Amino acid sequence: MDFDLPAGSYVVAVSGGVDSIALLHGLEQRPDLRLVVAHYDHGIRPDSMIDRRLVQLTAKRYGLPFVYEKGRLGPRASEAAARAARYGFLHKVRQASGARAIITAHHQDDVLETAVLNLLRGTGRRGLSSLKSLDGIKRPLLHLPKKELLRYATEQGLDWREDSTNADVRYLRNHIRHNLLPRFADADREALLAIVARAAEQNALLREQLTNYLHVQPGTHQLNRHDFIALPHLVARDVMAEWLLLRTGTELNRLMLERLVAAAKTGRSGTRADVDKHYWLRIGRDDLALTARER
Repeated sequence: MDFDLPAGSYVVAVSGGVDSIALLHGLEQRPDLRLVVAHYDHGIRPDSMIDRRLVQLTAKRYGLPFVYEKGRLGPRASEAAARAARYGFLHKVRQASGARAIITAHHQDDVLETAVLNLLRGTGRRGLSSLKSLDGIKRPLLHLPKKELLRYATEQGLDWREDSTNADVRYLRNHIRHNLLPRFADADREALLAIVARAAEQNALLREQLTNYLHVQPGTHQLNRHDFIALPHLVARDVMAEWLLLRTGTELNRLMLERLVAAAKTGRSGTRADVDKHYWLRIGRDDLALTARER
């Protein structure tokens, strides 16, 4: 298995499923990589400790350091809560180990699932290309379909565990995985992947233009309200989305963006609108500002 990764130190997120077990097997054969195996137990399933033991034994077999943390999210935890807790743990491990990045086992099927999921959630063009490698998170398997990882793991005689929650179609992602994507012919998959690739190119160009626009604003956490009101609605929505993403790391869905754009354009001076649990949007006569919530 080939990986387009520069030499260095990395934290590898390993759940115990076939994807991450295959990823770890391929990575550990690279002598120029220094790996830390990280496993997060969400505390959702009663048998999750078996996953942790499998990952721990696998790391020991490869002679790699192993770090884990046990959460207490409970069986009713949302996908968003589980993801936030998992990545919070991974970033802590990266910081503590001095690694250059986190490596995850997301693959081509995940790209398709995420594109469909975000379209259904109303995130628009941004959601089409949201699953990608970033400076601090590397996803070297995005070009490989799930069936290739299964084939590789089987040929190599690897041991893995199936997460029983992956079969629960009450989760929207699982509904897409089990009920929608299997109906896609190969040509349909290729067509959607091509759309995702085009969206990624367009988003990169638009992000560059939006970043340039935001850099000419008077303050890092402020927008000129008069200029913002003068923008066409679709442009204003993209400016708001990019501004919030750059300043808070929050990527909002279409409904929340519509609400904030409307508040920014028509709200009374001195009022404020919710952004997320950390920030308010303060609406002034001449400017729009992000302010931290008091804790």
